[in-house]
Amino acid sequence: MKRILKFVVIAVLAVVGFSMVNAQASPLVGVWKLNVEKSKYDPGPAPKSMTRTVAAEANGVKYTFEGVAADGTAITWGFSAKFDGKDYPITGTSPNGADMISAKRVDAHHYVATLKKGGKVVGTSKVAVSADGKVTTVDATGTTASGAKSHDVQVYDKQ
Repeated sequence: MKRILKFVVIAVLAVVGFSMVNAQASPLVGVWKLNVEKSKYDPGPAPKSMTRTVAAEANGVKYTFEGVAADGTAITWGFSAKFDGKDYPITGTSPNGADMISAKRVDAHHYVATLKKGGKVVGTSKVAVSADGKVTTVDATGTTASGAKSHDVQVYDKQ
């Protein structure tokens, strides 16, 4: 019985260890700074600055956004999500007022996120990490917090 228990414990630890290493090796993980000059915000204006930190979590990621809006106010929001298509809560105030997010991985360098407010879709973000892992491009469409249509292309450089 002890041998079976020992085997089960070792097998579980191996699977957890592999998952942690795999998540940490994800090209999404790291600290990213918005390249305002290369980004486009329609209707705008673009934020003055934005830092996006992506940390690996069990079978998912934790995002933290911190920056300065065009009017000089602080921007702070974030979420933890798995790539399973289920809704996860957003903390802080997201740019379009979304309160939930879901994500699906397309492959190691691409995924699609859906943002919702009160159960209604308010945005979709297509995220692509370059093959060299140095640039992330977010193609985001949806509506602003005031209800206007929006299309942003955000370019982030890995720090």
